[in-house]
Amino acid sequence: MRVEYAELSLQGGRESNQDRVSVAVADEAALLIACDGMGGHADGERAADIAQQTVVERFWQTAQPLIDPLGFLHLALGAAHANVVGLAPRLPLEMRPRATCAVCVVQQTSAYWAHVGDSRVYHLRAGRLRERTRDHSHVELLMREGVISAGQMQNHPMRNFVESCLGGEALLPEMALSPRRALQPDDLLLVCTDGFWANLDEQVIAGAFSALGLPLRDTLAALSAQAVLNAGGGSDNTSVAALRFLE
Repeated sequence: MRVEYAELSLQGGRESNQDRVSVAVADEAALLIACDGMGGHADGERAADIAQQTVVERFWQTAQPLIDPLGFLHLALGAAHANVVGLAPRLPLEMRPRATCAVCVVQQTSAYWAHVGDSRVYHLRAGRLRERTRDHSHVELLMREGVISAGQMQNHPMRNFVESCLGGEALLPEMALSPRRALQPDDLLLVCTDGFWANLDEQVIAGAFSALGLPLRDTLAALSAQAVLNAGGGSDNTSVAALRFLE
């Protein structure tokens, strides 16, 4: 499997970076993950860190190509959730560490992904958005019901109300898993936190990757810098990982 990949995380205007993003590439499979520690809760940075570590370690410990990619994603996110819950089980529920997470597996000529919360996966083709995950958030529900437009999501007063996450209650959170998605050469997969996607139009994101030959990291750097600029002085942590499927 031939791929090109890159990752980038900017602190933005925050006092610390509670995002974690990485790419793991083996001979027959690759994994992209983005985790966002929830700043309104204790140790959001630790939550994102342990969630990322758990999923990536499971990927390296599992034979590739994965026999059951969706099963792997479900079990890996379940293990990540349990580990985040275990960080501070004695804290009051409202104060326990939490994180959102988006993860994508690429192998052979297919992609599979899953997410919890409002970290996203994007599938791009020929400079167009083919598909993206739907956030576990109140504003996503409002948009899907036609109450608000996609553009209004970015500045809505309830934009940060996330309805599912890793950590908090011990019960397994709601997670969304995709069926198999067939890939074509030069398809792009992105995983990102809300500091990235919330400050960029989806058409801008998709169009930025249409110029073949431009290094992925350069494109990520330009988009991330624009996201921070668009957000202004209070910009969030801004993190993204990208993989271009070549062959």
